Amino acid sequence: MKGKIAVQFDYIAKKGWKPDKKNYLVTLLKVELDKEAVKEARYSHSKKFSEKKLRNTLFEEAAATVAAESSTGTWTKVYDGKDSGIPLAHKLRALVFDLDYKKNMFKIAYPIELFELNNVSGLLAGIVGNIAGMKMVSAMRVYDVYFPERMVKAFPGPRFGVLGVRKLLNKKKGCLVCTVPKPKIGRTDKEQAELAQILFNSGNGTYEGIKDDENLTHLKFNDFYKRCKWVLEKAREAEKRTGNKKFYLCNTTHSDINEMLKRAKSIKDNGGIFMMMDVVTTGFSAVDTVRRNNPGLAIHAHRAMHGFLTRDNSPGIHGEGKLYGFSVSMIFLAKLFRLMGVDSLHGGSPLAKMEDYGEAEYIQKVLQGKNVKPHFKIPTLGQDWHHIKPVWMVASGGLHPGDFEAILDKLGEDIILQCGGGLLGHPDGIEAGVIAIEEAREIYEKKIPVKKFVEENKESALAKAIEHWGYGPKIVY
Repeated sequence: MKGKIAVQFDYIAKKGWKPDKKNYLVTLLKVELDKEAVKEARYSHSKKFSEKKLRNTLFEEAAATVAAESSTGTWTKVYDGKDSGIPLAHKLRALVFDLDYKKNMFKIAYPIELFELNNVSGLLAGIVGNIAGMKMVSAMRVYDVYFPERMVKAFPGPRFGVLGVRKLLNKKKGCLVCTVPKPKIGRTDKEQAELAQILFNSGNGTYEGIKDDENLTHLKFNDFYKRCKWVLEKAREAEKRTGNKKFYLCNTTHSDINEMLKRAKSIKDNGGIFMMMDVVTTGFSAVDTVRRNNPGLAIHAHRAMHGFLTRDNSPGIHGEGKLYGFSVSMIFLAKLFRLMGVDSLHGGSPLAKMEDYGEAEYIQKVLQGKNVKPHFKIPTLGQDWHHIKPVWMVASGGLHPGDFEAILDKLGEDIILQCGGGLLGHPDGIEAGVIAIEEAREIYEKKIPVKKFVEENKESALAKAIEHWGYGPKIVY
């Protein structure tokens, strides 16, 4: 055991060491030691170490092994003679620091020379590529990453961001609202355009957006190119009638990036301002390529499949307690997608299950802040964003007009509130659903409490919506 640990201890910094933020990328992790590994070590070394000393030593070894595996190390001693690369590998090794022996948490600092500055796929292959395969740990979570200035400046960031999209929509203040047609699949391309016409023209005509759902791509009964053309025609017609700009989050997602760019061009040719892509299923290379090559559209980032990466029901998801699985946080992903240049990104709802920790609010800060500080409850590292523009936070998932006041209080107005069933399921129909959302947004901007408005306007569309759904999101279990 002593010889094995000695090899890995080279990857642990001296006590009190801190990296220079300009020259190091930093990650924040938590691990759980494998029971069998602990049992084996206890059996072999019970006479040399106390139980506490043994666990601390194994934790240090696990942390050092993560740093070694993700930077310049390997599992055994290798040739170290002339031209072996060992001296440079030693100089550029990652270093573990800020070890928390109680929580099994630690940080790793990577010299920036280890990475191609504008290559997210290459970066991830290093810092998270193989570390989840270690047999000595039974669970691991990557909470956060801090990008040094030179890496941030290697990316263009969002083309439009919050202010740019506001300019496109001629909307200086207030949140944006949009609807996902429900059922997810079932409407034809023509029927979707007809729904868009109703949404864009109902009530006072202030309703802004319609969005494809994630599995609506280019289908036999709902052709992408027809849907794109017809929905955007309805948007332009509604803009002329109402005097209010509209947007369509048209789903370009495809495994062929060239086809995705072709679809983006179709949106642009038909007068659209937004394209939608599923950023997890299409991948980091697709996001970066589309940002650098798209024909002048804002990029709406949907995050289908993220739960298989981010969801963790362990007690230790926010540091305290044990982890049961392997995951990365949504904060980690949100940083990557802002860096690569999306203009809007789904970030969850502050009314969801983990609201006590303020995760949605912190994701909003990650997406929109300039000099973001670490969170006091959630394990985070903060971030200096330099030239990178703020990104629209999208709140979605069981939302309806009864939630607007609480969500806007927590997240502010630079958000897109997405209501699918929370509009289309209004007991008095689609038009009433639009009006209810218009009322919810209008009274919030006028600082009228929603409960007071409902009490005084019991026959309003908003009152009927709240009578039907109440307050708080309707989560499907």
